[in-house]
Amino acid sequence: MISREHTTPQDLCRDSLDGLSVGDALGAQFFVPGTSVADLRAGRPPEPVWPWTDDTEMACALVAELGADGRVDQDRLAAAFATRFDPYRGYGGGAVVILRQIANGGDWRDVSRAAFDGQGSMGNGAAMRVAPLGAFHAGDSRSAALEAMRSAEVTHAHAEGILGAAAVAVAAAEAGWARQVRDRPEPAALLDAVLGYLIDSRVRTGIERARRILGAEVAEAAYELGNGAQVLAQDTVPFALWVAATWLDDFPSAILACVEAGGDVDTTAAIVGGVVATYTGRGPNGIPATWLARREPLPDLVAVARPLSSATRRPDGPVNGRRPG
Repeated sequence: MISREHTTPQDLCRDSLDGLSVGDALGAQFFVPGTSVADLRAGRPPEPVWPWTDDTEMACALVAELGADGRVDQDRLAAAFATRFDPYRGYGGGAVVILRQIANGGDWRDVSRAAFDGQGSMGNGAAMRVAPLGAFHAGDSRSAALEAMRSAEVTHAHAEGILGAAAVAVAAAEAGWARQVRDRPEPAALLDAVLGYLIDSRVRTGIERARRILGAEVAEAAYELGNGAQVLAQDTVPFALWVAATWLDDFPSAILACVEAGGDVDTTAAIVGGVVATYTGRGPNGIPATWLARREPLPDLVAVARPLSSATRRPDGPVNGRRPG
């Protein structure tokens, strides 16, 4: 019998949201002149307060709108995204257009599909916000993938954007299950679990490449996989999951790797922070208390606005290459 840690879906979801928002807020500080990577490496993070960006704002909306069973109501989620939209949080141009059209009465189905000349968005926005949803579904990666895709479709109709979200959610669900059974997966096993839920795509190809270069230096991984500079799912998710798989049990080192890689640092750090914190929580090797205190407080309604189930999950399929005992 495997010894289990008694964490509820709500616990894991909140830890993931804290990790996501700390990664986002800290990563965003490295767009401010004078912020030093060397100082962070030496244990001297930037001075507070660290404002969070659109990554956290949309993650908060997603968490607040999760049903008691972790399901996504797409109409309600679209309305929440549009209502909470604050252009000063650093939204990308495509997101600004989509959310304003929804706020003005447009149907998210039409708006999302019409974006980028009818291709739909393949940006990294759906992936950056989804880790807490995956954490909620710890031990049920199939549900994590399906609900992540539903959450992505509201703003990202392109397959790459949707699959990027599914990949991050599965990684978080696997991390949450690993924490519950106290069994840290090997980096390759975590990426294999993610690949098991992806169809052929550039996101999948990138994660396959990430698996092949496990053990590489951060600069090499960023060069091979991308660092989010193109703001695309396929340019962001493979590197973020490479980092999460490598430093799953070391939150500060995982965020430092994102900062060292450059690019879209707040987004890679948000994805990585959301996945890794699902495994580490707070405390030793988890989210540092000093970092959490420096992050801008989250909205009160994320406390959580709707009740979340505390039912224990058991996966439908293999987890980390095996079924739990």
